[in-house]
Amino acid sequence: MTERTKFTIEVQPHIPEKLSRLEELANNLIYSWDRQVRGLFIRLDRKLWDRCGHNPKIFLHRIDQRKLDEAAEDNVYMQDYIKVTSTYDAYLNKSMKKELSQHINESDDLISYSCAEFGLHESFPIYSGGLGILAGDHCKAASDLGMPFVAMGILYRQGYFSQQIDANGHQIAQYKPSKFNHLPIKPATDDNGNQFKFNIKIAGRTIFLQIWVAQVGHIPLYLLDSDLKENSEDDRWITYQLYGGDKTNRLLQEIVLGIGGVRAHRLLGLEPTVWHINEGHAAFQIIERCRELVAKGMKFNAAIQAVAADTVFTTHTPVPAGHDIFDHGLIEHHFADMVEELKIPMKEFLSLGTNEANGDGFNMTVLALRGSSHQNGVSQIHGEVASRMEGYIWPEVPPEENPMTSITNGVHVPTFLATEWISAFDVHFGGGWRNQLLSPDYWKRIKKIPHHHFWSVRQSLKTKMLEAVHDRYVLQNRRNGINESQINRLTRFLDPSKTEILTIGFARRFATYKRATLLFSDIERITRLLNTPKRPVVIIFAGKAHPHDGPGQELLRIIHDISRQPGFDGKVILLEDYDMAIARKLVAGVDVWLNTPAYPMEASGTSGEKAGINGVLNLSVLDGWWAEGYNRKNGWGITPHGGDFSDEFRDHAEAAELLDLLEYEVIPNYYAVDGHGMSDEWIEMCQNAMESLIPQFNAERMVMDYITNVYSPASKQSAKFRCKDYSPANDIAKWRRKIHRAWPKVSINLLEKPEGKIFREENFELKIEVDLAGLSPSDITAECLLGEENEAGEFVANACIDLEYLESTDDKKAIYALSMTLAESGNLCYEVRIFPFHKLLSHKLAMGYMRWL
Repeated sequence: MTERTKFTIEVQPHIPEKLSRLEELANNLIYSWDRQVRGLFIRLDRKLWDRCGHNPKIFLHRIDQRKLDEAAEDNVYMQDYIKVTSTYDAYLNKSMKKELSQHINESDDLISYSCAEFGLHESFPIYSGGLGILAGDHCKAASDLGMPFVAMGILYRQGYFSQQIDANGHQIAQYKPSKFNHLPIKPATDDNGNQFKFNIKIAGRTIFLQIWVAQVGHIPLYLLDSDLKENSEDDRWITYQLYGGDKTNRLLQEIVLGIGGVRAHRLLGLEPTVWHINEGHAAFQIIERCRELVAKGMKFNAAIQAVAADTVFTTHTPVPAGHDIFDHGLIEHHFADMVEELKIPMKEFLSLGTNEANGDGFNMTVLALRGSSHQNGVSQIHGEVASRMEGYIWPEVPPEENPMTSITNGVHVPTFLATEWISAFDVHFGGGWRNQLLSPDYWKRIKKIPHHHFWSVRQSLKTKMLEAVHDRYVLQNRRNGINESQINRLTRFLDPSKTEILTIGFARRFATYKRATLLFSDIERITRLLNTPKRPVVIIFAGKAHPHDGPGQELLRIIHDISRQPGFDGKVILLEDYDMAIARKLVAGVDVWLNTPAYPMEASGTSGEKAGINGVLNLSVLDGWWAEGYNRKNGWGITPHGGDFSDEFRDHAEAAELLDLLEYEVIPNYYAVDGHGMSDEWIEMCQNAMESLIPQFNAERMVMDYITNVYSPASKQSAKFRCKDYSPANDIAKWRRKIHRAWPKVSINLLEKPEGKIFREENFELKIEVDLAGLSPSDITAECLLGEENEAGEFVANACIDLEYLESTDDKKAIYALSMTLAESGNLCYEVRIFPFHKLLSHKLAMGYMRWL
């Protein structure tokens, strides 16, 4: 047979003048969360919208001309078009929310937010998973709040991979290059319309970069791209794949994001007052900003203090493999010229990213910690874990007191709250609910929604979820050569009309610590639970394993094999190519959201938050965000087992508890239906979930926490350090150097303390002597911690009181004393400590030094 070539050409329509602003709407990612904006496209041709992957730019390239012309003459459509564009204009022109003005200045402040990935919408594939979606939600919430905010990232040609799961359960990674004219981006240009371009000279090569911009509401997201003809083929590849290539390419990506990101800011005329590094990938921005200051005549030790003053660092993973570490040789090769410009020895440069744990490796997390003054984890538990993990930065300070704090992640409600709930809230609450996301008391009215209406919304969402999963699963199995009879059997419980079947969702990155197979630890028992007559259960799995994560891919294969076994076929579904589109269906449509991480490895986890705000009940290990969100009325918590137990014991115990909860609580409660097919107890739990989780775990709350807890202090700290030509930075650098030299010789001795007992309202007298080793008394703070012993015999402080400097002895030792009246009687415990302190420190224990009596 003669071979034939198929040619394609895209014949684009002319957008009628009346509808010209559709192109503007397609170029602003507000469509990723504004359903009214998306609705203007969907109404023109829903099938085409789905075929275009919900991408409005592709949609406008392919829409039938007649449908556009008809819409332009349709009075109803045009009324909606005018309403949507008017609302859009009002959104873009609104000022910063008033409650922010006491923390940041709209005209003087600018927050810069750098991240390796941004998950804004499935039509813009520059994300891989949770980190990116969190970054996208951060930008969206910043836009909603009207903040002075810009974001910086990388424009990947291929983005992250698309996933296929073959007939044997093997993951196949496929990379599909994006056409930039199909993405919601445009060149970032100067006043003459020329795209901004610049270069980085590194390791004897010149890497040329260009800047693109994506508009996220009123927030600009600037994206760097090395795919330029001026670059070599290797350098053009740098920004091709998210997390792709070898270690050298990964390092070059982080050089582009960090060093290139700072230079892009300068070229664009942006002068941030706060620099937020979201995970360590962008930490080289610290080095570039130091280089700028050294070039102006500042010494490196002062420069890094000036840079750290306004730098915020958020760490996102307690998993050691999640922290990028590069060989010293690789760093030396790429940064030799930079180190010369910094005017410091290479050994000192390498020490910025080195600690005892990673030996000869340069750790980007360590660099970010040493070059920032404000650090946080992403949940309360993660903050505690990070305080211990990163405690080497503050070696003598108890982990619970070191500067590492936490801000728990939240999700962008307008993006992930289902349209059906938005409509229901509008009907029952009026439109004002959108301004009440930070008001817990407001959401008590969820319980005023009648049970029959509440359940009808839940069932409607479940129907749409089942339709989407059914259609995807059919296509997946047909591609794998499964016959129609077998496909019908595998999908028999995905019938959209069978919403009465309890459906559990487990969808997330397939990493070993997520323990996707924990549910199958007792095969006989889970088989029985899924197949109990009149109480069937379906479990939907979805998620990608990193292409280099063999154990994670093996978990996918195991789940696939289980899904084909008798008793599990049709009851266990493994869906391929998990993305934001199917995620929105799953988190809104399943009945239960399952999460089984190994404690305390779940830094936060936000998929359960997305489920909870839609009335889905979480069944999860009490780790990450769920340890804060669980209140015994809004889902189920699996008790975690800490480090004192073996992995085998932990998994066995937690699997048993998980199956107990399913058998004795989850399944019976769901199926305890009345004559109308509803379980009142179940609905009350769903309402409790929405009432408790919407105000506590939304991205607006999260960003407000960043504003009050870190952005505002960092901005004020930056202003202090910039005054008098950075004189305070020089002062604190000299002071820190003095402390580092003297501290090994500093000691503390007790001179006077109370006897074994005193009476209530008698003076408590305490006196200590400190060998200052040449330091000044003003360099030292002395504290007395008052408290009591708990049942384990551990000291628990409940008050902290400064000792007063009295005098210096002839041998230059300092005397500090405390005299106070004790108002309460009882068994009092106390401890005494000293540490170096300067008023310019961002945290009183930032030096990491401490001596105890």
